[in-house]
Amino acid sequence: MPFPASTNSPTPLPPPPPGQTSSRLFWRWWRRQTPSQQDRYATLGPLVSVLLFLVAIIAAFWYLRNEEIEREQESVKRDTEVVQQQIRMRLVENQEQLLRMAREIALKPASADGFMRQAGDFVRARPEVASVTWVQADARVRATRSALSLPMDPVAPAEEATEPRPDWRELFPGGEPIQAFHQARNLNTPTYSRPYINPQGARALQLHMPLMDRGGFAGTLVTEYTLDSLMRYTVPREIASRHAMSLVEVSGVVLTSTVGGANERSAKPTFVHDVIVTPVGNGLILRGMGFRTSSSLVGNTLFWMVVALSAFTVWTLMGTLRHMRRRSQIQKALVQETNFRRAMENSMLTGMRTIDLEGRITYVNPAFCAMSGFSEEELIGCVPPYPYWPKDRLEEFNRMFQQELLGRSPMGGIEVVMQRRDGSQFDARMYVSPLIDAQGDQTGWMTSVTNITEAKRVRDQLTAAHERFTTVLEGLDAAVSVVSVQRGELLFANRSYRLWFGANPDAHVQLTGGRVMPDEVIDGDESVDDFGGLPAQALTNAGSDTREVFMEGVQKWFDVRARYVQWTDGNLAQMLIATDVTARRHAEEAAARQAEKSQFTSRLITMGEMASTVAHELNQPLAAISNYCSGMISRVQSGSIDNEQLVSALEKTSRQAQRAGQIIHRIRQFVKRSEPQRQPCRVREITDAVVELAVFEMKRRRVTLNTAVANRLPQLMADPILIEQVLLNLLKNAAEAIDAAQMPQSRRIIDLRVQLRRLEEQGQVVEFSVTDGGPGMKEDMLARLFEAFHSTKAEGLGIGLSLCRSIIESHQGRIKAENIYNGSSVAGCRFTFTLPIDSGTAADFSDSAMPPSNDLLADNP
Repeated sequence: MPFPASTNSPTPLPPPPPGQTSSRLFWRWWRRQTPSQQDRYATLGPLVSVLLFLVAIIAAFWYLRNEEIEREQESVKRDTEVVQQQIRMRLVENQEQLLRMAREIALKPASADGFMRQAGDFVRARPEVASVTWVQADARVRATRSALSLPMDPVAPAEEATEPRPDWRELFPGGEPIQAFHQARNLNTPTYSRPYINPQGARALQLHMPLMDRGGFAGTLVTEYTLDSLMRYTVPREIASRHAMSLVEVSGVVLTSTVGGANERSAKPTFVHDVIVTPVGNGLILRGMGFRTSSSLVGNTLFWMVVALSAFTVWTLMGTLRHMRRRSQIQKALVQETNFRRAMENSMLTGMRTIDLEGRITYVNPAFCAMSGFSEEELIGCVPPYPYWPKDRLEEFNRMFQQELLGRSPMGGIEVVMQRRDGSQFDARMYVSPLIDAQGDQTGWMTSVTNITEAKRVRDQLTAAHERFTTVLEGLDAAVSVVSVQRGELLFANRSYRLWFGANPDAHVQLTGGRVMPDEVIDGDESVDDFGGLPAQALTNAGSDTREVFMEGVQKWFDVRARYVQWTDGNLAQMLIATDVTARRHAEEAAARQAEKSQFTSRLITMGEMASTVAHELNQPLAAISNYCSGMISRVQSGSIDNEQLVSALEKTSRQAQRAGQIIHRIRQFVKRSEPQRQPCRVREITDAVVELAVFEMKRRRVTLNTAVANRLPQLMADPILIEQVLLNLLKNAAEAIDAAQMPQSRRIIDLRVQLRRLEEQGQVVEFSVTDGGPGMKEDMLARLFEAFHSTKAEGLGIGLSLCRSIIESHQGRIKAENIYNGSSVAGCRFTFTLPIDSGTAADFSDSAMPPSNDLLADNP
């Protein structure tokens, strides 16, 4: 039973006034919400209010903080400009006083004593001035007055001087003051130098006031300001207490400041305002800096109290929201669980029945009612005998019911016959289990009922099908056997197996080659068979293994097919089907012998057709031998030959004999009967042997043979004699086609090319191609060219090209023929065959030492 949606739902508000459309829409939306949603919205309202209040407080403090920052920045700017005016006024005032002093010196002859008095009064009244020096036009010091030392004795006139006057430039060699001195002399205007470090180690700057008399430039009054003193005496105390003031170069180097260097480096200023120091110029900048103080509004206690109180309120509301959400989830889960249980009970096909300890029915599901034909009202409260008990089996059902109440029902269930309301009966299986309440006490018995009428019918049909299948297996001519992989036990053997091998599982093992146990076991696979410890699913899905075996006991050949199956007990087993193929093997052996004879006969026929050509070739060296011998006999008898001439004639005779012997040896190697034998062979050796035999026919028919064999070809695993036979047959056919068509000499050409190719269906192969310039062949002849007993020649037997195809296909190669076209006319024919290479063989490096092509031109007979 689901819980109520909420125990503290908000109190319904009165309906809105009729004139307020938005309120009416809100209430209409509110009434459509569920109680749990109303609780959630009621909890979210205060939370949103607190968050808005916190946002407003933070915004107010942020606004006040910005106001404070703007005021502070404006204060820094104002104080910096005030200090700038103070420095400017002080420097301008000093510049005017020095200008009056320079005029007096220039207009009236002044002594050093008078200058010292005026300079002393000037320095004492202005603490920022370090010294005032009278420098003549030749840069020699006339007199100087320093604030830190006694005045120097006046220097006597030149005509009275006993010692030379000091040169002012020696005090500042190559420095900023010297540049200012030259600039004042050139421009005749007061000039300030760039900041520099004086001999006392302090940063300073100089004002050069030019002295002008009737003769022109007479020198300068050099006033030295120390920057520390200038800042100390010109920056008001109240400004220095509020903000830091610094003199900075354009490059950013700080020259002096109103605060210590360590404090300035450790704290980074928050506000900075830069102005140019006038009338100094020269890149001297006055920088005002403001620092953030600890007395800010963010650190106010009131602010943090408001933030803490708001955070606590938000945390409390979040906890309440989580509680309400958890409560809503529990209610939803309870409703879902109840609906799921009701849907599961209504959808399942198994009938459920509950009885109490007295045997009274307390619950039935819809499946049980549909199974028995009685409604729920008719079954609830019934006591034995129940209405679904057959009338003729009441005693049997009473006995089973008593066993059920005593808890003695079998764990595997009870197979019973139940009766429907219409009187029909059906087979059912009942499973009984005790019903325990929440306190652990038994309150009754729960019974599940399954209709097994269809299952029994299927089981009976499977039994009949098994008998029929067994009858079929017993009638097969092939031996069928099944052996357990785990125990090695013969599980099944049909009649043929028992007839040939008996009931011995050893014959099964011999037929499979001893491979009953799988080669590999997949670890950690969920499909592993629990009984045999083997991967039953993966092995039973694999294909069958096919092999041919000869059994000594019965003297028969068997085609064996084996695969793994899952036996009826769940264990893994191996099934084997052995078919007697003895007759087929005998036929194949006979066909192989016949093919060997055909190949030998074909070679004899080829050499027979070439007999006249071979005889002509043998006649030439034999005639030469006869001539050499007759000549030597005549000259020996006449005594007109010496030993050297005799040896030369004998060597020529020997070479002709060797030539005849090579021809006979090559013919003998080609036509001798031998067993087909696959062996590693070089492509170059095969082509050379064929060319030596074919050259005779080429010369006789006045045909030019061009050969092109690629270098570094791999070795072939083939029978070289058979490949030579195919190649020689193709060359001979090409020469005969050219000669029979009486082609002109320009087209009496045959090209033999051997190269390495890669094909999609065969991979890497060696390709042999024979191309001739003959008349070609018709398209219908090309389609039947390689058929047995089909020939394009009137006197042909039709076995040459058919035998060539058999030889090439036995080497897993391919052979084809095609016409060569020059536009729409046929320009010749090309025969091509390929042989696969052995991946384990090395390249034929000996080919690279020989020329890639060899042209054999036919001589006129």
